[in-house]
Amino acid sequence: MKPVFSIAAGLVFVLSACSSKKSEEEKPVDLWAKEHKNPFITHMYTADPSAHVWADGRLYVYASHDIEPPRGCDLMDQYHVFSTNDMINWTDHGEILRASQVSWGRPDGGFMWAPDCAYKNGTYYFYFPHPSETEWNTSWKIGVATSKKPASDFTVQGYIPGIDPLIDPCVFVDDDGKAYFYQGGGGVCKGGKLKDNMMEIDGAMQNMTGLVDFHEAAWVHKRNGIYYLSYSDNHDEANLHNRMRYATSNSPLGPWTYRGIYMDPTDSYTNHGSIVEFKGNWYAFYHNSSISKHDWLRSICADRLSYTENGLIKKVVQTAGKK
Repeated sequence: MKPVFSIAAGLVFVLSACSSKKSEEEKPVDLWAKEHKNPFITHMYTADPSAHVWADGRLYVYASHDIEPPRGCDLMDQYHVFSTNDMINWTDHGEILRASQVSWGRPDGGFMWAPDCAYKNGTYYFYFPHPSETEWNTSWKIGVATSKKPASDFTVQGYIPGIDPLIDPCVFVDDDGKAYFYQGGGGVCKGGKLKDNMMEIDGAMQNMTGLVDFHEAAWVHKRNGIYYLSYSDNHDEANLHNRMRYATSNSPLGPWTYRGIYMDPTDSYTNHGSIVEFKGNWYAFYHNSSISKHDWLRSICADRLSYTENGLIKKVVQTAGKK
């Protein structure tokens, strides 16, 4: 009688090999890892990316614009919007606002710094810092422009009254529809609840406590019931470039518990980031100077961001220049 075991063993081996081959063939290709490149906008200089996913399923980035020849940040005069459906191919929707359209703005223009955008009840609200006087450093206001579209037809409605002359607006809309406003600069970070009109503070702004080495660029996102406030610090000890830090809380207005650094310095003097989930993956947006090699001619980038099992952010691996 021929041994049955050897035939069965051979059959098992063949089936196992076929199954393994089929598994390899059916494994989905990670197009992000294969085709993503940084910076992802290369035809113009952009900075301060504010990333949002809206109801149409696309991811939109609202960015400031560095203008040549560079002269610090004072020539920044326009805002652009870019969008994607796959984080690989990007559409430039063009300019949506410039200083000359701000009636209450600084007569000499310029100084259109890091913006943000929010959506509520059918309207997109675009928030931007801009001085109202020639003496720019003491006359900052947070302007508000609105549109029924996410990337065009914005009209300036005014500015948020009664708040300190600080920069870097951020608006976070919670799961219950309540909106919160944040701003900060020069080591001060403040937050408050917005009224339903999205243009006035409901109550008083309050200091965001518990942050370590805050400089500017506040950004708030939420994951698994935890609120995260990320921000730019006051530069590292080695090359005087910003790192990105973060803190967490059980409330959108804190108090905050400092958690650490989630992004090391780039090759640019500044950094300004946003964090967003898109199609099941989390991404960190930021800027660097890898194209221009100049601190004030920056380019926006994005890399994947991940969390530990207990909700802490892992250090982001920058992939500047990857093709």
